[in-house]
Amino acid sequence: MRKVLVPTDFSACANNAVAFAVQSAKAIPLEITLLHSFELMGSVYTDYMGINKEFNQMQLDEISKRLYDQGAAIEKELGQPVKIKVITEALGKAILQATEENKFDLIIMGTVGAGESRNRFWSTKTGAEIGKAETPILVIPQEYQWQKPANILFATNHFEHDEAILDPIFELAGIFGAKVQVAIFTDEDDDSPYTFLDHAHTTPNYEKALKKLHPESSVSTVQLFGLEFSETLQRYIDENRIDLLVMVNYHKTLWDRFFHPSMTRQMSYHTKIPLLALPSQQEEWRQ
Repeated sequence: MRKVLVPTDFSACANNAVAFAVQSAKAIPLEITLLHSFELMGSVYTDYMGINKEFNQMQLDEISKRLYDQGAAIEKELGQPVKIKVITEALGKAILQATEENKFDLIIMGTVGAGESRNRFWSTKTGAEIGKAETPILVIPQEYQWQKPANILFATNHFEHDEAILDPIFELAGIFGAKVQVAIFTDEDDDSPYTFLDHAHTTPNYEKALKKLHPESSVSTVQLFGLEFSETLQRYIDENRIDLLVMVNYHKTLWDRFFHPSMTRQMSYHTKIPLLALPSQQEEWRQ
């Protein structure tokens, strides 16, 4: 994870994600690109009269200068170049265009996090990107300040073996010398007795497999039980001083998205710590 894209609308929420990227770049080599998406205003009549064209250009000039100044300040702090991009599209399309052109390894975006109501607009956009992006997204709560992660929690109930999912987790653990904990969640209301038994049997075997695949890392597993996923997970995070949460975002059918919202996306609105959302090519019914 070396090439990083940081979308910003200059809000406090987005600025904290930028600050997190800057502090991370002081610890590990990162190539930072700041992105601002700008949706052009207009109608057939006003475009014909040239009114919106002039207004849009004024807005673009102001945004470009603001983004350039922010990039220059970061360059001065880091002592390395920072790239900037202004794309005249909605945020989702702008991120897609930027990642297709530059093959970013990671997107860092802000969210207001747990218990906040301010700037919910940007948080909603961040959550929406988790459901669409093919690039890992690191979600940073607005009040969170950067610190070296010592404990990484990978929350799943799929016993992942896909290297595309596991490698980024253990790469980060290796860079920071962090411990990796894997939490398998079992729903006390919705899961069947068979699922309880299956998780209890498979969890220790999964731990052995991970230790064999990544012998250089400290790995442990835990089975979590609860009535509500986000509350159970957040309680474990608080009690065990977890610094970084990792989850996988699975592709879903439209029907399943309606009846079974993404747990990863839900956590992006509630998390108090950074959340790394990894995309999966696999389609999953439950997650």
